[in-house]
Amino acid sequence: MKTAICYYSRHHGNTLNVLEAMAGEGDVDLIDVTTRQTVRLEKYDCIGFASGIYGFEFQKAVVEFARQYLPQGKPVFFVYTYGGAKGSGAKAVAKIAQERSCQVLGEFSCKGYDTFGPFKLVGGIAKGHPDERDLENARKFYREIQARNTHG
Repeated sequence: MKTAICYYSRHHGNTLNVLEAMAGEGDVDLIDVTTRQTVRLEKYDCIGFASGIYGFEFQKAVVEFARQYLPQGKPVFFVYTYGGAKGSGAKAVAKIAQERSCQVLGEFSCKGYDTFGPFKLVGGIAKGHPDERDLENARKFYREIQARNTHG
C-alpha cells in the first residue's frame, strides 16, 4: 500500500517523530505541506493528514492543503500531537474528506512536548512525549490502517 502523509510539524518536531515511526512500517512518503512542490495524491492508495494542534485545531496549512489536493474517494486517516488539549482535532480535515466521499480509516493522537505561549514560562508541558510507547502505538496504528485498507 503506497501512502502519502501530508503534514505540518514545527516547534519540537513531535508530529514528524510520530510520522517517521509510522513510515518505518511501510511504503510511506512524508509530504511537508509548507514546501512548494507539485503534488499528485491520485497515485497513492491511502492519504494521511497530520499536524500538531494549534489553537485547538489542525494547523491551517494542512487544512488548505487537503482542500486543494485531496482527490475524490481516497481512503484517509488523521494524525495529531497536542500539548494540553486535543481541541477539535482533525475535524476541519475530516469535513473535507467527507465532502470528497473519502472513507476515514482512523485517527491517531498522542501528547507532544509543548512550550508554546504560556507553557514556556513553566518549562513546557508533556515533557518527554512522544515517548517510545507513543511511537510504538503510532506504528501499531499504521499497521492496522494498512490491514484495514488492504482487506477492506
